[in-house]
Amino acid sequence: MASQPDYPLLTAEEFLEIDFGERKAELDNGVIRMMAGGTARHAHVQGNIYASLRQRLQGSGCTPYNSDMAARTRDRSIRYPDVTVYCGRGGSSNDDEKAFDDPRIVFEVLSAGTARTDLRVKLEEYKELASIATIVFVDIATERLRIVQRTGTGWSETIHSEPADLALPSLDLTLPHDEIFARD
Repeated sequence: MASQPDYPLLTAEEFLEIDFGERKAELDNGVIRMMAGGTARHAHVQGNIYASLRQRLQGSGCTPYNSDMAARTRDRSIRYPDVTVYCGRGGSSNDDEKAFDDPRIVFEVLSAGTARTDLRVKLEEYKELASIATIVFVDIATERLRIVQRTGTGWSETIHSEPADLALPSLDLTLPHDEIFARD
């Protein structure tokens, strides 16, 4: 009978030093998980969210980042949300950083291959971060949003069954539904 290989679990720091070339990976509790590319629709919606936030947050001290910027969620977990907003990180002293551990807002654009992990594993990791005010799951198939917001005593969750604009109270702004899902 073959034995299971015994590999050491990686830390976030060790993971961030690995060059994956053109490939993308996340660190999931010390284990490298390769990531597949998304669809054209996924990339378009992700770009819409980023562009909308970039325009609205200019000069605010908060900056949106695309999925090239990592979020450290645990000592042994690194995630690459589709769009993340960090506040107070836009200065040149952060130019060489590969990951931050204090996102304010996290967006995950759902796909059939990632929805289960996004809605369960990543949701719990994001909720553990004290800096997070809002977690947004964007369903491109139904053009609906699931919004998880920190309250004074815990978390509230809103699932829109109809098209709805996205209020982000911690940033004092709203993203129109039609802008998020625009096709042009």
